[in-house]
Amino acid sequence: MSRQQFGFLAGFLVVAVWVTAGIATAGLAVLAGLFGWLVARVLDGDLAVTGLGDRVRAPRRR
Repeated sequence: MSRQQFGFLAGFLVVAVWVTAGIATAGLAVLAGLFGWLVARVLDGDLAVTGLGDRVRAPRRR
């Protein structure tokens, strides 16, 4: 199991165990899992946090 998979699974399970009711809770668990996956990608060096800002900004037009 890779770190990304483990991060997703850990985030999902923590929230699923913490709160166990409703579709909103399931959505929150998925978001927590995605956040865990993202953190694992950053820690592995597969994703540069500084590069995210460049992708979000609109390109300049001349």
